[in-house]
Amino acid sequence: MEHLRWRPTVNERDFIEQALQSDLRVDGRRSFDFRRLEISFGREDGSSEVQLGETRVMGYVTAQLVQPYRDRPNEGTLAIFTEFSPMADPAFEPGRPGESAIELGRVIDRGLRESRAVDMESLCVVAGKYVWSVRVDLHILDNGGNLIDAANIAALSALSTFRRPECTVGGEDGQQVTVHDPEVRDPLPLTIHHLPIAVTFAYFGEGNIVVVDPTYKEEAVMGGRMTATVNSNGDVCAIQKAGGEGVMSSVIMQCLRIASVKAADVTSKIKTAVEKYATEKALKKVKRLPVSVSKKTNVLDVTMEDKGDDESGGQSVKILGDVQHISKDPSIAIEANDGEDAKPMLTEPNEEVKTTSSSGPAEESDGAQEIRSPKSLKDAVKPKHRRKKKKGDRS
Repeated sequence: MEHLRWRPTVNERDFIEQALQSDLRVDGRRSFDFRRLEISFGREDGSSEVQLGETRVMGYVTAQLVQPYRDRPNEGTLAIFTEFSPMADPAFEPGRPGESAIELGRVIDRGLRESRAVDMESLCVVAGKYVWSVRVDLHILDNGGNLIDAANIAALSALSTFRRPECTVGGEDGQQVTVHDPEVRDPLPLTIHHLPIAVTFAYFGEGNIVVVDPTYKEEAVMGGRMTATVNSNGDVCAIQKAGGEGVMSSVIMQCLRIASVKAADVTSKIKTAVEKYATEKALKKVKRLPVSVSKKTNVLDVTMEDKGDDESGGQSVKILGDVQHISKDPSIAIEANDGEDAKPMLTEPNEEVKTTSSSGPAEESDGAQEIRSPKSLKDAVKPKHRRKKKKGDRS
């Protein structure tokens, strides 16, 4: 890749090389230390943003139904597309992708497809007719060096959180495909067997000095670069050596051993970030019910029946609607209004409500006393002289 962002002077070049010979780097790291890695995800599934030091890359995954290739009718497709924006580096020109963009896409694509990291057969819907085509778009937001490693982590993180719509096959001929909405059926994740991690090494001098994760300043001074794609199991998925100075085989074997250790570390960080994202998303899907407020029951919906024959002499309460509790005291009823809590209310005995007490005061008899109903309205409106006259006649 051509890096025109920063052109070092002779003194700057000598300073960086002499510091590396003393096992020192400009940013304070050691030779085989990665920069700080941060992985974040967007609101939608299949979107991720990776920040590796000053390098920032955003990945976004989409899928659509297409016709498969004739030589592989039972397998889906996976394509990597990169976009270099002038916002990330003034050296990047908009429009047609340059040599750097093409090389970046090929390195990541080779590491994913050649290692069979994504199960392509699981993307088949109808053999020879419909398969899922997965597309990974990588946008370079800021070029701080080592774009390959950052873009590779962004692609793996986006693929790990991507969910494709579920589809069923039916119809009379069994060839009709129905794609279900995510609200009707939960989308399905991709089947990923392993995570191929790209680890880039930079060579200085005659290939005797090797560092991991070079910055843009170190890339401007380095004599060569090699990218090894390795998974956490130590399997070598791909190796990219793009020109530069020659490297001995013993140095390459040492780099592969280092890459295996770094791949295991990066894989654990990706899985931790994906699990955290899945947990947060699951909590958002949980339907939170509001705090239950006791519903109010109208007094008219409450009827009380007399149970005089019961040994306990209690009352049976029938409530039309929600279940409420009522005190056994015959003088207490339930008053309920909309928007207020149910409160006890003292009411006078009514003709329709008759209660029987199992025990009375000491002055009364052991038998139950019946609460008499008040006089009728007709008796209440009679003149007083008529009442006295009747009393006189009786006497």
